[in-house]
Amino acid sequence: MIVAAVVAFLVWANVGVMAAEPEALAAVESDPAVTLTDEGSAWVLAPAEGGSDTGLVFIPGAKVEADAYAATLVGAVQDGATVVITKPTLNLAFFDLRPLSDFTALAPDVMTWAVGGHSLGGVRACQLAEDADALVLFASYCANDLSGSDLPVLSIAGSEDGLSTPEKITESAPLLPADTEFVEIDGGNHAGFGAYGPQAGDNPAAISDEQIRADITAALAPFLLAL
Repeated sequence: MIVAAVVAFLVWANVGVMAAEPEALAAVESDPAVTLTDEGSAWVLAPAEGGSDTGLVFIPGAKVEADAYAATLVGAVQDGATVVITKPTLNLAFFDLRPLSDFTALAPDVMTWAVGGHSLGGVRACQLAEDADALVLFASYCANDLSGSDLPVLSIAGSEDGLSTPEKITESAPLLPADTEFVEIDGGNHAGFGAYGPQAGDNPAAISDEQIRADITAALAPFLLAL
């Protein structure tokens, strides 16, 4: 029975994994302003010219391939940040027990690091936040209490999110520092935080994916570069 349960779980973890939309990923790969490098354990998005002082270790949502977030995060890289997108074990952040340093080591010239993630990836990012200089939540919230820390925190959410709903974001806010910056994208939904297509349980977005990504960049890039 134990073997059968393990096999069933492995099948579940690998079925229904949401892949990057080809056109969105191709646009990042062809962008002369950035480089996208597969480092095995993670994808590294970096400015093509000049170094970065600030970086973000980004943890994907459950059962979403890591490169599906390249189109979401490329705007911050174009503005000068480096982003390391982790490849969680079994595509589930909670099964990835590697320390933050395993990923920051992939961009050794970066001195200041934020950690963040989408959905379940954001929950995991909260657990790693004590080893980072800042925390960024993408349609996500913490399960552990960081309210007593002086960590800079940015929370970006969507008004139409059917999974990490505005109500859930509000209910979990007391777990974050009092000066947390909350940004709600009017018309944004849950799946709009990546480029992997629609997601079960989500609501339709009232704005385009391109607008959601632009709004994410408008909040994320200044936050990172001010660290």
